[in-house]
This record gives sequence, C-alpha cells and structure tokens, in this order.
Amino acid sequence: MKCLINGRLILPDKDGNFKICAGCINFDEKIISIGEPLDGAQLIDAQNNFVAPGFINIHVHGAAGVDTMDDDIDALKKFAEFMPTCGVTSFLPTTMTLPLDNIYRALERIRAAKNFTRGAKILGAHLEGPFINKKFKGAQAEENILPADFALIKNFTDVIKIITVAPEVTSFDFIDRCKAENIIVSIGHSAATYELAMAAIQRGANHITHLFNAQTGLHHRKPGVVGAALDSDAFVELIADNVHVHPAAQRLVYKLKPRRQIILITDSFRACGIGDGVSELGGQKVFVNGNRATLADGTLAGSVAKLNDVLRNFCANTGMDVAAAVELVTKNPAIELNIFNKLGSLQVGKAADITIFDDNFNVKKTFVNGT
Repeated sequence: MKCLINGRLILPDKDGNFKICAGCINFDEKIISIGEPLDGAQLIDAQNNFVAPGFINIHVHGAAGVDTMDDDIDALKKFAEFMPTCGVTSFLPTTMTLPLDNIYRALERIRAAKNFTRGAKILGAHLEGPFINKKFKGAQAEENILPADFALIKNFTDVIKIITVAPEVTSFDFIDRCKAENIIVSIGHSAATYELAMAAIQRGANHITHLFNAQTGLHHRKPGVVGAALDSDAFVELIADNVHVHPAAQRLVYKLKPRRQIILITDSFRACGIGDGVSELGGQKVFVNGNRATLADGTLAGSVAKLNDVLRNFCANTGMDVAAAVELVTKNPAIELNIFNKLGSLQVGKAADITIFDDNFNVKKTFVNGT
C-alpha cells in the first residue's frame, strides 16, 4: 500500500465540483482512503504539487514516433507507455481515413491492446473517418472517404467508443444504430448547416470533434456546425494548442459552454514528443516546426501537443481555476464514456489513476492502477 502526502489534492466537493484540498491518499490498485496515512503505508512525498485524477485523452492519433495506424502491436505498446509522461492514464487511440482493411487491422490491435499491463489504459478506439465530407477532409486522405454504412463497423462495436461522422453523408438510422451499441456519435469533418447539425445533435450525435476545425464555421447568417455546438448541450472537443484554436476562441467557448460540456484533447500524431522535422500522418508527409504541423499545402495536420500542454494553455487563456480545468481532462470524458464509476476522480473505490504536476503543469509522476 502507498500513501501520497504533502500534495494539493484535487477532489470533488459535495456537489461534485473539483476543489483543491489538503490531506493524503492511501491506495494500492484502487484508492483505499483519503485523509490520514494508514499504518504501514509506503509514503510518497508529492512536494506540494497538484495531485489530480489521471488524465483521459479521447482523441489522439500517436506520439513518440508511433501511430495508431502503424501495422504493429508494438507501436501501440510504445504509445501506451509514452502517455503517462503527459499525465494520461487512459486514452482512445484514434484512427485515420485509410483503406478499410487498414482500419480493421487497427481496430483488431486496439481490441487486443485493452489487455496491456504497462502504460496508460487503452479504453477502445475513436474512429475518425472514413464517414466524413471530402470538402472538410483536413489531413484525411480523400480517396478513402466513404458514405456511412453501419454494416462496415458492426464487427467492432465492442471496440469503437466514439465515431466521427459528417451528418450530411450519414443517415439518422446510422446514428440510431450506433447509439444502440453505446457508441458516441460525433459530428466532424463536416459541411453540415446549422439546421442539419442541430437535427443530428437532437437525434443523438451529441459530440463535436475538434470544435472549429474541419467543419462549417460560425457566420451570423449561417451559424454552421460551430453555431450548433455552441447553441446546444453537445460535448465539444477542443485542441487548446493555440494553433488549431486561437486563445480568443477558447475564451468564447469557456464563456458560452458549461464546463461539464468541454473536453480538452490533443489530436496529436507521431511527431508529439519528437521535435521539429519531417514526419508522417496517414501516409502523408507532415512538416513540424515548433508547435505547428502541416501538410505540404499548408493544411494543419494534427498537433504535437501533450495533454498537460493544452491544460496549461486553456487555464492561461481563460483564467479558469486549475482544479475546475482538470475536470475537462478527467471527469468530463469519464462521464461521457460512462466510466465515471471507475475513473475520472479521486474517490474511494476508484482506480488509483493519479497524476502529479507542478504549477507549470509539468508532470512529475503518474500512477496507473497504483503503479
């Protein structure tokens, strides 16, 4: 048994809102108690750093030189082992719009990887494409884009946790079938009008993939997908790397959306944690310079941000309290994935997934199931 002492604990109050508290956490694989050290516990000094629930990244393609679509189970192992350096203890490896056989092999690897015993937990997959709009393909390969067809994914309903689709190429029956299988349907890479996006949200596509990016923007006569996202109770993903979303736009989201509906993501690819140079995404050459990654034509191609980076940026850009902001990378994704009874907060009986970070959001130590 271990006991974390001398940390600023980020705990839910009686209303479930995260606050900074004093005390210690006793744990093995799960959290045993919060309060005073138990006899015989191995003391671990948090050195006055923040002690938070482990972060959950629901949209991340790769890092450390590997990618979800790499045809090698060892790539996923390396991916999972890198994630805790960003404070991430659970994540959804995210696919690309490649030929179906490639996507199926990726989903089979993710299914197998849910049994990994090292690194961050793989909760399932975020299927980004191939059911998207060619006009808003972003860094997705156009030749592999397909109309939505549930028959194409029916063998992987146990693996897919989120699926990104463009509602204009997706029937409402497809949304219904996904919802019946507890798959979160997300609107993204879409040319949908405000009216169609709102109809899809009301039907059950209550999630928006990387808000503002690869979708119809907010115009006063054509509010688009962004307008529907801000005018509804949909969860919104936000890449707060200050490249994909301007700090002012981040502030607008903070002011317009309840904090329970905002989820920070990275959308990072294999260049995350590597540095400047030439990299690859979905078979396409990507050029990385600082925190910006682009295709040869200048199209933004994922990010190189870590989840602790986007958390830092969002707090700096909005003035949001650190404890409250931690909900955007822990509690909110856990609630949406329907796993908040197991993950997403520091509470007795939940998994001992714990992230310790300093005032500059540098990750000092991460525990996954107490290890």
